[in-house]
Amino acid sequence: MTKLVLLRHGESQWNLENRFTGWTDVDLTEKGEAEARESGKLLKEEE
Repeated sequence: MTKLVLLRHGESQWNLENRFTGWTDVDLTEKGEAEARESGKLLKEEE
């Protein structure tokens, strides 16, 4: 059976400022980078 996983990006600086990102690539905050690493670990466990 196919599994679909939806995952949102980690926190960015513009998320903190409540700004709309649109087509602009904004760096993740330290918290966002940690969230991304943790998400990667969780996804790896799903394989």
